Amino acid sequence: MFAVLSLAAAVASGLTSAVFGPAWLAAAILLALTSVLTLLLALRPAIEVHDGHLRIGKRVVFWTEIQALDRISVWNAEPWVAPLLLRLTLARGQELLILHPGDADGCVSLLRHIYRYSRIALLDGLPYHEFWGEQPSTAPLSLPRPRLLLPEDEEEVERLFQRLKVAGRLDGSDES
Repeated sequence: MFAVLSLAAAVASGLTSAVFGPAWLAAAILLALTSVLTLLLALRPAIEVHDGHLRIGKRVVFWTEIQALDRISVWNAEPWVAPLLLRLTLARGQELLILHPGDADGCVSLLRHIYRYSRIALLDGLPYHEFWGEQPSTAPLSLPRPRLLLPEDEEEVERLFQRLKVAGRLDGSDES
């Protein structure tokens, strides 16, 4: 919506610049650039966070591939909250820039989820456990087990398993 409004204002400024001179032409150019930039940000691919991977548009990045994750700041200032700008360093030495132009709450939520799942990465230069203030784990890293059943279904499977274990078969009939 903002892109359309700024494009309309750019057209109006461009038309009035013919009458009022170069000052309006500069305003029209700035509004047109704002419109194009806003439209480009709106057309960025969706970023999805899953248990096993991060999906950016059609690209899939597994959490175990991420070696380092750094927020990018401009002019040595504090990193922005919104829009979110991240640099991922992947296991193969590749770098991936992520730009999420959402609101502040959405950017903070996305950043927190990405930080939480990047368990083997350096987060803004710190190891995962140090970044979150946790004790380092000596156990090998294991990904969370995917949930295949609803909790009620898991309980039913467990009851059936216990019945099978006790009776030796599920239908309850005796082998004679």
